[in-house]
Amino acid sequence: MSTEILVVEDSPTQALRLKLTLERKGLKVSLANTGRAGIEMAALLLPAAVVLDVNLPDIDGFQVCQAIKSHSATAATPVVMLTVKDRAVDTITGLDAGADAYIPKDDFAEVNLVQALRDLAIL
Repeated sequence: MSTEILVVEDSPTQALRLKLTLERKGLKVSLANTGRAGIEMAALLLPAAVVLDVNLPDIDGFQVCQAIKSHSATAATPVVMLTVKDRAVDTITGLDAGADAYIPKDDFAEVNLVQALRDLAIL
């Protein structure tokens, strides 16, 4: 049985790219394209981890992270924020919201994501 990861990403192209990357590592991947859907799916699926974009169409990823971390069923679920918001203040905001890792979307984002999942003992 494979480990399930929830990816909350509103860009279909980026979501598919992340899905393929993580599936190649043997993970099962579910996708949500809004923050509210991500919160609902996290509570329903109880994934091993959530990979979360900050820029979402309804509520931002910081709010999603706080909601996931404040719900008793998902409070211990690792959240990895993967976002174009790469300023220091954004990183601090993400970590303050409860993120376990904060990764800027750059040329090394997928490698860093895989490494973060290893560091969290997901892989």
